Amino acid sequence: MLVGLKKGVGKGIRWGMLGAFGAVVFGCAMHSSVPPAPVSAASSSYNYIIGPGDTVNIVVWRNPELSMSVPVRPDGKIAAPLVEDLEAMGKDATTLARAIEKELGNFIRDPVVTVVVTQFVGPYSEQIRVVGEAGTPKTLPYKQKMTLLDVMIAVGGLTEFADGNSTTLLRTVEGDKQYSVRVADLIKRGDVSANVDMKPGDVLIIPRSWF
Repeated sequence: MLVGLKKGVGKGIRWGMLGAFGAVVFGCAMHSSVPPAPVSAASSSYNYIIGPGDTVNIVVWRNPELSMSVPVRPDGKIAAPLVEDLEAMGKDATTLARAIEKELGNFIRDPVVTVVVTQFVGPYSEQIRVVGEAGTPKTLPYKQKMTLLDVMIAVGGLTEFADGNSTTLLRTVEGDKQYSVRVADLIKRGDVSANVDMKPGDVLIIPRSWF
């Protein structure tokens, strides 16, 4: 009876190992079917969009008492002298300046406003997210011509358990299309051919290695 029990346990372990191996092979096969990310993806027409957490510097020409630096609140609005609860989220700096001029036009003649963003967070839809086996998984503001290398430096590279070359890039601006990227080749082997452009809203998913 003891011999039979040992055989049963041994068979269970073998099947368990085969099942785990099959899952890994299946996962690798699924990832290999994902196309590599295009090297060039940055758009020359990109304009930075203001989001909650940003800080904007408002300069009103010839009216220094109306000029100041204000934060964009979590609800996406700003408040300044003579301007209350004005929507800033989703606008670029020029569009926000014109909106402030319209508000101030109710109080002063022909206001001329310049808006400069001085602290960048950006709207949630454009932030870069890194999850999984990154040194420090986090959310980053998108910057024009930001690359995979820039992102990996910002998150502290990979953990010792990461399967960097099985990383998936989820591109939200393309309907959540998935691409494969070779993070380990890029940051551990210095293979610059593995570096690719990022797009606003990209999500990097770095899996754990099973070996």
